[in-house]
Amino acid sequence: MAVSYKRLWKLLVDKEMSKSDLRKKAEIAPNTMTKLRRDEEVSLTILSKICKTLHADFGDIIEYVPDAEIWDLYNESRELLGRDHVRGEQLPIDGYHLVVSVWIRNSKGEYLISQRSANRPTHPLMWECVGGSVVKGEDSLQGAIREAKEEVGVDLSPEDGQMLFTKTRKIINGKIFNDIMDVWLFEYDGEVDLRNATTDEVTQVAWMNREQIKELFDDNMFVNTLEYFFTEVDNNRIN
Repeated sequence: MAVSYKRLWKLLVDKEMSKSDLRKKAEIAPNTMTKLRRDEEVSLTILSKICKTLHADFGDIIEYVPDAEIWDLYNESRELLGRDHVRGEQLPIDGYHLVVSVWIRNSKGEYLISQRSANRPTHPLMWECVGGSVVKGEDSLQGAIREAKEEVGVDLSPEDGQMLFTKTRKIINGKIFNDIMDVWLFEYDGEVDLRNATTDEVTQVAWMNREQIKELFDDNMFVNTLEYFFTEVDNNRIN
């Protein structure tokens, strides 16, 4: 179960009370306060003590976040901050999350490219490689393999992948991203069947060579943040 204590922190602001004041008045241990700051579950006894101290109800200090995707937060040097982040909320200015781009290449030198579903909130029906956010508790490689299974139904082997490079992105096209992007390349000649995917994020897939991908890009049908493909993934120049 995912929970959020945003209501608690807002209530403290309204009451002009600091977190330290709450800890002392409610007699909460420091490690429990750490759990609250990380949006981790605490006992009903603790929640009751907070409610009594603030003259509040449970709903005033805690909310359930259904199906929330939780990320680990890192600093700009890729060091874990020991804090969690709920996808969809504004990232803190000092917090970065880990994302992966996964390029899958067959023995013919073609890449597995996917078209985003029409219901995607960003870039609907545009083409891209597999990619997404690494969730709490995963490392980059685990995230890359999971994303491939979820999006295109492909089971990648860890030994077939290599990380090409890492890029820290703070602002893209005027939008704050605050992510650390790992770009992976996997060699794969197995079956591709979208019926094996575990999400509906992708509407169709195709094996494409560099020239075909470039045509999509020039026609504004390829996600533009993936332009690095032509210089840093597939380094062959088009004549």
